[in-house]
Amino acid sequence: MDRTAVNPWTWSVELGYNQGEVVSGHTRTLYCAGQAAMGGDGRPRHAGDLAAQLALSLDNLEAVLAGAEMSLANLVRLNVYTTDVDGLFAHYGVLASRLGAAGVAPPTTMLGVTRLAIPDLMVELEGTAVA
Repeated sequence: MDRTAVNPWTWSVELGYNQGEVVSGHTRTLYCAGQAAMGGDGRPRHAGDLAAQLALSLDNLEAVLAGAEMSLANLVRLNVYTTDVDGLFAHYGVLASRLGAAGVAPPTTMLGVTRLAIPDLMVELEGTAVA
């Protein structure tokens, strides 16, 4: 797969994401359901701890990607939903560093929401990946 970043402005690159990406030559696309801080038993984890929820949400997203023989390096789109935008920005380095370690800066949208499907959840990650 070939990826070409589209950045008419440079400020987003400094924040760890591209404004757009042209992807060509891919053969498979994975659309991931929103991944949150859920344990393997289907119960929410880390109530009130946004940093821990973000880390587990990333772990869960990576597990779904791995199930399709992909990794964070294959992400071409990431949507972030949170009940606490300011709190998430305080811990955004966790997300940015893991994406950076994978060598990607997928186009990202962050949305503040009043709540997620399960009340104790504070962040949910929804990704699209290609290989």
